[in-house]
Amino acid sequence: MTTFAPYAIQTYERCDVLAHISQDTDCIDRRYLTPEHLQVNRQVALWMQQAGMHTWQDAAANQWGRYASANPDAKTLVIGSHLDTVPNSGKYDGILGVLAPLSLIQYIHDHHIALPFHLELVGFGDEEGTRFGATLLGSCAVAGTWNEKWNTLTDENGVSLTQAFLDAGLDIDAIHSAGRNNKNVDDFFEFHIEQGPVLEEHDLAVGVVNGIAGAKRFAITLKGLAGHAGTVPMPMRQDALAAASEMILVIERLAIEKGIVATVGQLKCLSGAVNVISGATTFSLDIRSIDDTLRDETLSLIMEQLHSIAAKRRIHMDIAATHQALAVKCDDELQRQLLTACEKNKMPPFTLSSGAGHDTMALAKICPVAMLFMRCEKGLSHHPGEAVDVNDIEAALKVMFAFIEDYAE
Repeated sequence: MTTFAPYAIQTYERCDVLAHISQDTDCIDRRYLTPEHLQVNRQVALWMQQAGMHTWQDAAANQWGRYASANPDAKTLVIGSHLDTVPNSGKYDGILGVLAPLSLIQYIHDHHIALPFHLELVGFGDEEGTRFGATLLGSCAVAGTWNEKWNTLTDENGVSLTQAFLDAGLDIDAIHSAGRNNKNVDDFFEFHIEQGPVLEEHDLAVGVVNGIAGAKRFAITLKGLAGHAGTVPMPMRQDALAAASEMILVIERLAIEKGIVATVGQLKCLSGAVNVISGATTFSLDIRSIDDTLRDETLSLIMEQLHSIAAKRRIHMDIAATHQALAVKCDDELQRQLLTACEKNKMPPFTLSSGAGHDTMALAKICPVAMLFMRCEKGLSHHPGEAVDVNDIEAALKVMFAFIEDYAE
């Protein structure tokens, strides 16, 4: 009977190893093009080589490994996730999606299994966007969708992205050589912790992702009239904070009614004094759905209500769009293969959507894509309490191996 237990333990222990490579000694913090990022690339490259892979770092500082087929004209399956983190992160977001497939390739190598296709593994250098404020930099470079405007972005220390490339021994003018958009990539697969509570709620180790929610974000500014808290009668107030509060509750209600998710993650009262009526308030809106049409229809209803509240309260409102990403549908055939792989391992074939963005979104522009989620404790992510069960890693390895067997046929 095939056992992946040693390889699950290997994955778990390697996550611990990478967790110690951080620019902050008090927490995990590993950002794009830092010495710590490049150190992790070197460590992962070493593990890839031990698994029989040919390795290289591309022009965007993504770390690659290739387990080649004997047939040079065979198709290519790329598996990957990211190796960067947010500040004060956990050990598994992104990282598990590189190290678990790497252990799977180690299993294939140890058992001398010949694949009829090329299998490549990539650790993307920047998914989180923590250092320069733009997300999916590594995977966008691979997809050939690098935006030249990113070159002038700066980090919190004033270092430009162009300079960071130079500091890392790279040339940003060569970034397009990282692109695989016109080269041999047939399919892309990403393994990732769920970052939510659904799998845990259903007592499932893994679930097959059917798509990634599209997102829109806005910065909303409300301008009323500041005044003395004791002298302006309630009916006469133009209270920007009270208007924002009513708007936030409307956003929550409509999101629940329409079956989407909408979040106000930032709220700032610009006067901020205990005895002053708020004259100006700003808040953010993040709205997501796997269905772009449903999301936009709900957004229209929200905006209609927000304008109505502003007019009723005599508040001036400015709305600025700050981000837009279309929903991504995972490939039907790859989903079928993953669901079959679950059934082969006596696991319920369960599907769910992803509300978070992933590198898969960038790769979907050049090839069919698929994702497999694994549960994480309490759904925690982007948090030092991020935790997984090594038995779930073993279950995921079994599913991925069955998927690769099916993909080979």
